[in-house]
Amino acid sequence: MPLAAAIIPVTPFQQNCALVWDEESKRGAVIDPGGDVDRIQAAIAELGLTIETILLTHGHIDHAGGAAALAEALAVPIVGPSREDAFLLDDLPAQGARFGFEGVRAVTPDRWLTEGETVGIGGHDFGVLHCPGHTPGHVVFTNAAAGFAIVGDVLFQGSVGRTDFPYGDGAALIAGIRGKLFPLGDEIAFICGHGPGSTFGAERRGNPFAGDGAQDG
Repeated sequence: MPLAAAIIPVTPFQQNCALVWDEESKRGAVIDPGGDVDRIQAAIAELGLTIETILLTHGHIDHAGGAAALAEALAVPIVGPSREDAFLLDDLPAQGARFGFEGVRAVTPDRWLTEGETVGIGGHDFGVLHCPGHTPGHVVFTNAAAGFAIVGDVLFQGSVGRTDFPYGDGAALIAGIRGKLFPLGDEIAFICGHGPGSTFGAERRGNPFAGDGAQDG
């Protein structure tokens, strides 16, 4: 499968904005453009990509704060997350004000996502999984044929997403990781929202919060 990916850390949160594209056609998507839109556009131009869509895993400022501006600049639709995150996307300007981000605009996706749907990235179909807990509407994108997933802030190398928000749900987060992500196969490699990626197998075996040896509760 001729898929390629590049990570652009954006915002003071060093969020992993990802470019994913088909190597042959150079068509692809931007996932979670949290900010630093000029840097994202420069990377797109340097790689010679044609961006067809912006995908959002969830509605936090560091993942969605630059989506409206980038969509306008590229004239492409915004797809995702699930509708349960609408309150966060509506609140993006206030989130931006709290963290000192200027010019942040609210986002209304062109398409909300639900589990079982697919999204296209450069002609490749990615399945959509609803994995709440970090936020109510968080989604994950998976492509089994390529052995690849984009998990946002659900799962990290050696950690899991925060659930200490008023709308957080730690039990739901762990249930999603164990019940939806790990069963996809140990070989699946993933890009996460912050820090280095990993594989589902490595995290199933060794993640202290969600792995086989983790203590429930």
